[in-house]
Amino acid sequence: MADRIDVAEALRGLPLWTLHAGDRPAIERRLTFADFNAAFGFMTRVALLADKVDHHPEWSNVYNRVEVLLTTHDAGGVTDKDVDMARFIDRAAAEAGAK
Repeated sequence: MADRIDVAEALRGLPLWTLHAGDRPAIERRLTFADFNAAFGFMTRVALLADKVDHHPEWSNVYNRVEVLLTTHDAGGVTDKDVDMARFIDRAAAEAGAK
């Protein structure tokens, strides 16, 4: 099991992410793409990595918008797994032209 890390410290290195306002420690990002195909292509790319590393985001998609929430359930908060996934998401989003 991964160890929890300080969310504020994690966010210092992830300027596009925010602290989730819900009932558990998590980080989140909202993305907007040119259209549905770009959003779904981005999600597919992230899904392939998530399956490979066995660390899956919570997310939703409406047309060209994607909301992503990252937390490590078995650790009860944010871990290095979430930071690594967030960095990958940032790269994939930039390559897909997300705002």
